[in-house]
Amino acid sequence: MELIESLQEFVEQNLSLLTPVEQAWQPTDLLPDLTAEDWVEQLDRFRESARQVSDELLVVLVGNMVTEEALPNYAVSLEHIARNSSGTEAAPWARWLRGWTAEENRHGDLLNAYLRLTGRVDMRTVERTIHHLIRNGFNSGRRGDDRAGLIYAAFQERATRISHGNVSRLADRQGDENLASICRKIAGDEARHEAFYTRVVGQMMERDPAGAVLAFRAMLKGNIAMPGRLMFDGADANLFDHFAVVSQRIGVYTIQMYAKIIGHLIEAWGVAHLSLSGKAAKAQDYLCQQPGRYEFFADEIAGDLVKQPQTRFAWIHGGQV
Repeated sequence: MELIESLQEFVEQNLSLLTPVEQAWQPTDLLPDLTAEDWVEQLDRFRESARQVSDELLVVLVGNMVTEEALPNYAVSLEHIARNSSGTEAAPWARWLRGWTAEENRHGDLLNAYLRLTGRVDMRTVERTIHHLIRNGFNSGRRGDDRAGLIYAAFQERATRISHGNVSRLADRQGDENLASICRKIAGDEARHEAFYTRVVGQMMERDPAGAVLAFRAMLKGNIAMPGRLMFDGADANLFDHFAVVSQRIGVYTIQMYAKIIGHLIEAWGVAHLSLSGKAAKAQDYLCQQPGRYEFFADEIAGDLVKQPQTRFAWIHGGQV
C-alpha cells in the first residue's frame, strides 16, 4: 500500500483521462428517442437494423454486456486501493475510482438497452445471468497483492477494448450501424482506461521493478481470470466456456489476442530491459517467454475450440450456435 499511496500525485496528473461529465456521451445519445413524435418509426428502423446481426454475434454481445453489468464486483475489488472510507474522499485515487466507475456504468446500461429494444433476446434469462454473476462474485487472482490487481486492470481494459472493437467491426459488416457505433463508443472509453492503468503500472515498474515483475509473474502463473468467469443463467454450468468458444470462433476475442496483450504489456513496461536479480530475474525470464509460448500453442488451441459442438443458449431463446 505504500507504493500505491506514493502514486497519488501521478494519479492526479492522469485524471484528465476521465471525460468531464458535460462532455461525455450518454446511452440515450445512441438509442431511439422515445420522446419524439416519430419514435415508432425510429424504433422500427432500429429493430430492422438489429435483425441483420447473426445469432453468434448476438451471443457474444450478451456475454460482453453481462460482464459489463457486473461492474459492482470490479469496483469493490479496487475500492481498498482508493482508501475511500467516507465515500467522498478528495484524494486522487478515490476520484479516479469514482470517475472510472461512473464511465464504466454507462457501458452495461447502453448494451442492456440495445438488447432490450431489439427484441432479439430473452431479457429475463439475461437479467438472471447478471444477477447470478454479481452474486457469485469476482476474483482477479491478485491474492492480496495490490500491484497484481492494477496489472490485472491494465490487461482487462485492453482485452475489453479489443473485444468491443471487434464486435463493432462485425456489426458494421453485418449491416447494423447502430450496434457498430455503440461498441465503438464503449471501446473508446476502454482505450482511455487502458492508458491510465498501463501508465500506473509503468510507474510501479520504475519505482519497484522487482516487486512489480514478481506480481506480474504471479498473475500469469494462474492465467488471467476472465471477469465473467462465474456467469450462470440458471441452467448451463459451463456458460462462460460456451460463450468463450463462440467468441473465439467468430474472432471477437481469441487465444492469439490473449498472447498479443501479454506481449504488448511486456514491451510497454520495458520488462525485458529491467536490471534484476534473484527471483525477480527468474520472473523476468518467465514473463518474456510467455508471448511466444502462447503463440506456439494458439493455433492448436484455437483449432480445438472451433471444433467444439454448437451449444443452445437460453439467452437467444434456445437458439444453437
